[in-house]
Amino acid sequence: MTTSDDALLTLHQLFSPAFPVGAFAYSHGLETEVQAGRVADADGLSAWLADALEHGAGWSDAVLLALTARGGDAASLAGLAAALTPSAERRLETVAQGTAFAATVSEVWGIRIDAAPYPVAVGATVAALDLPLRDALRLFLMAFASNLAGAGVRLIPLGQTDGQRVARALAPLCAALAERAEHAGEDDIGGFAPAIDIASQRHDMLYSRLFRS
Repeated sequence: MTTSDDALLTLHQLFSPAFPVGAFAYSHGLETEVQAGRVADADGLSAWLADALEHGAGWSDAVLLALTARGGDAASLAGLAAALTPSAERRLETVAQGTAFAATVSEVWGIRIDAAPYPVAVGATVAALDLPLRDALRLFLMAFASNLAGAGVRLIPLGQTDGQRVARALAPLCAALAERAEHAGEDDIGGFAPAIDIASQRHDMLYSRLFRS
């Protein structure tokens, strides 16, 4: 078993922007919302991200991660994770990041992590490296929020300080969702964020795009 300090440092490495999963290339449908004028400032970005976290993929992915880390059937959970994606681009987002994450972890830590949608690959890694689940969930959700806040900084555009204020304001929500997800079951998966789902479905019809989703 790793020591607590080692485990936390490992988690920070796994969720660092430098970890090569390509998260910077995806906006989760945010680009559609910005071009349509529905997200136009820091307050709008913060509200959009809170919905994505609490009612969208943030929550469902956190539960999928926890279920996998607690020993759930990774193959079954991978199929569920793919089925939950509402568009081809969102499926690409989770599958491509998960594949890259699994490959890098396997090479760096010398263990076998199978390619899977991102939350399932992360959950398998948390189990394999005996990492603290609640801390993993907190950092996973915070990385999700921070990456999309960064996308908002580029798209709206916002200043870097405003982007950091948005991410900081979402930290308590990330912590609360992590606490709930830690012991959640498969029946707890799900949410209701239709505007975000529709934005992801319409993204590939935009005339110009900076992001892959």
